[in-house]
Amino acid sequence: MWVRRFSKIYQGVSQAAVWKIWQDIDNYPAWHDDLDYCRLEGEFKVGNFFWLRPKGGPQFKVHLIDMTTGESFSDCTHFFGAKMYDIHEMQQTESGLQISNTIKVTGVLSFLWIKLVAKNVAASSAKEMDAVVDLARRVDA
Repeated sequence: MWVRRFSKIYQGVSQAAVWKIWQDIDNYPAWHDDLDYCRLEGEFKVGNFFWLRPKGGPQFKVHLIDMTTGESFSDCTHFFGAKMYDIHEMQQTESGLQISNTIKVTGVLSFLWIKLVAKNVAASSAKEMDAVVDLARRVDA
């Protein structure tokens, strides 16, 4: 299993505002500049899925597999011979709001999907997390 995690503590942003942005999947391209679109099918809850298309790439179906409302959610993308999990978590600390993103890839062809997809997803985590927080601060204002 391949795992990459990024975590950062932010001040001046509420957990509720970040959660509001996370659950608004259709607007992910507003802060995720490498996406053509995201479209949630149904409500933001476990068992549902969304379609995601990276710029210049094919469309992927992403399943919502775990959620603690207001705190965390996980999704899973099924590739041929591998699965990629994207885990989003946040918790209030004495220093501020800690937000974490973990990317995990499993399966017999994980080496291929790590090279084609997961390394880029993990590498963009810090930038995207900052963009979510910037947007959330405007929502809180």
